[in-house]
Amino acid sequence: MATDTVSMLRHKSHVVVDGPDRAPARSMLRAVGLQDDDFEKPFVAIANLASDVTPCNVHLDRIAQKVKQGLRDANSVPFMFGTITISDGISMGTEGMKASLVSREVIADSIETVTFGEGMDGLVVVAACDKNMPGAMMAMARLDVPSIFVYGGAILPGNWMGQDINIQDMYEACGAFSTGVMTLEELLEMERVACPGEGACAGMFTANTMSSAIEAMGMSIPGASSIPAVDPRNDDVAHSSGSLMYSLLERGITPRQIMTREAFENAITVVMAMGGSTNAVLHLLAIAHEAEVELNIDDFDEISRRTPYITDLRPGGRFVMSDMDKSGGVPVVMRQLLDAGLLHGDALTITGKTIAENLDELDLPDPDSRVIHPISSPRSPTGGLAILKGNLAPEGAVIKVSGTKHTAHEGPARVFNGERPAFDAIVNGEIKDGDVVVVRYEGPKGGPGMQEMLAVTGAIMGAGLGDSTMLLTDGRFSGASRGPCIGHVAPEAAVGGPIGLLQDGDIVQFNAETRDLSVRLSDDELAQRRADWTPPPPNYDRGVLAKYAKLVSSASLGAVTT
Repeated sequence: MATDTVSMLRHKSHVVVDGPDRAPARSMLRAVGLQDDDFEKPFVAIANLASDVTPCNVHLDRIAQKVKQGLRDANSVPFMFGTITISDGISMGTEGMKASLVSREVIADSIETVTFGEGMDGLVVVAACDKNMPGAMMAMARLDVPSIFVYGGAILPGNWMGQDINIQDMYEACGAFSTGVMTLEELLEMERVACPGEGACAGMFTANTMSSAIEAMGMSIPGASSIPAVDPRNDDVAHSSGSLMYSLLERGITPRQIMTREAFENAITVVMAMGGSTNAVLHLLAIAHEAEVELNIDDFDEISRRTPYITDLRPGGRFVMSDMDKSGGVPVVMRQLLDAGLLHGDALTITGKTIAENLDELDLPDPDSRVIHPISSPRSPTGGLAILKGNLAPEGAVIKVSGTKHTAHEGPARVFNGERPAFDAIVNGEIKDGDVVVVRYEGPKGGPGMQEMLAVTGAIMGAGLGDSTMLLTDGRFSGASRGPCIGHVAPEAAVGGPIGLLQDGDIVQFNAETRDLSVRLSDDELAQRRADWTPPPPNYDRGVLAKYAKLVSSASLGAVTT
């Protein structure tokens, strides 16, 4: 094979298999099915996140096999391997939820390890759950070999009493049951129909937020991020990834050429326009860190202030991702943003074309004014997330303003050192109108693992407190959370952050317009409390959670471990 072709298409694998001294390696590879001509083709890894532990990933083997066939048809040699997933929806409210954000790092590390260790020329990741997706992108950014992301798609909504429902409704139903608004029989009836099959959670929760962001970043096939999991178009997308990968190898296009500062700004803009999950802040910061792109938490607020909120998606609206797909998908949103001058149209994508060129090739409908509003008449003139700062969050905190009309609050703190005591207090009727529920020592180090608080937010909404109370935590929220909930408060309590100094009755205030989050205490009082504060012992001193706690950074930096 010509040297220039080797350097472009087989830039990694030729070291593994070329030459007489590599006969032992070739012998091993013949045992898994390679023939003579395969050693002249590029090797492409397929990281398959298939798993029976969650409906998000239960179908991914089917999609990964289509990727595999597509690569073969495109004159490449596919090598499939698996890695882990954690189902947030199943572990939510349990100690196991602490493993969720930790799994993002494990996923990234495992994909990097195999792709690097086996000398793969390219990488395709098939994923569909909250931490799979950013973990995949982090690995791609680290490795910087030609890469494509393939999304498994979202679940269809269930139907109960003539209404579309999803997992968000189940958590809020638990809150309604705890206050006697719903019977046990009704709760069980809902349970049986809320999740009708395969796919990631239906609304603009974390998985669909990240699929939209990845498409906007240019790392997945245009138009693919909103296709439902059960739709056979996903098979076509997966198969076409093969020929697209070969094109990337021929052109030498790698993730860091695509994942530029402009690409991250495009991703953030789409997240803001669609009312995406607060977790996007953590994940995009982490991916940018791996791509060595300068991005900070204040960039999210700056972009949010100039980006109209133009979709009506749950949890802040009425519709789910399958409705978005029927309305034309994420490209319709991107077209609106591009025409308004809010996207970098010249950003490169995996097609080898720019964002603008990709959109020009699609036959897109106009916004339907239901699921997608015209940018000239947005649901809100600014984006779905806001970054708050003040004496309670010097490094920042995040609120999803698209998920609540409660954009200012002042009230007494009710302080809980962990999620479970807070949940119990809510369902037992101990939280009153006006209270500020503070859940602390649940940050990246303190949890460790920064639990999501969907059980708590669901209980608040189900108890009818969503318009009169506020939730504040150094942990984080599910993309399905709604109501006045502020997360990612940094510095976290476990490292002596101000949230760890709060006492019951302290008056906490926030204002989304002024971006303020503060407690009515003097600097001298805070300093005295800090001097009296002692760090608690770690919750884990062995195993993966202990390792994570020792390595992890602040949520304001993406909670990264490198």
